[in-house]
Amino acid sequence: MVIDPFSRKVVDWTLAPTMPAGCSALQIAITQCRPASGLIVHSDRGSQYASEAHRRLLERHGLRASMSRKGNRWDNAVMERFFLNLKMEQVWLRDYANHAEATCDFTEYIVGFYNSVRLHSKRGYLSPTAYERNRAEKHLIGVSENTW
Repeated sequence: MVIDPFSRKVVDWTLAPTMPAGCSALQIAITQCRPASGLIVHSDRGSQYASEAHRRLLERHGLRASMSRKGNRWDNAVMERFFLNLKMEQVWLRDYANHAEATCDFTEYIVGFYNSVRLHSKRGYLSPTAYERNRAEKHLIGVSENTW
């Protein structure tokens, strides 16, 4: 799971039946968003984030790793809150028949509700998508009347 803390938008995610050492959600997010060198990528202390593959991926793209302190869930509060919302608003209300059904449901929740509809008190009661759009409109750069 990759969440942009600016807007609280879920940038990308993967759902695997096991805990792989690979970083497919992060790789996809990097490809889509092309972040500037120096971006801080925060994670918990999971083995997949301490893996050589994860460190190489960050290094290859000039990104900096930041890990939560041991046993301190508050360091990763945005992500922890997302997973609590996902469980309360989706998972605990369903009984998934298989991995594919859960993956489809999570995708519908993230794309169709969480990013585009769900209001966030920390973002002025706007959805992540609306918050990004609102911020972009407020920070438009004026274009000169002069042309080349």
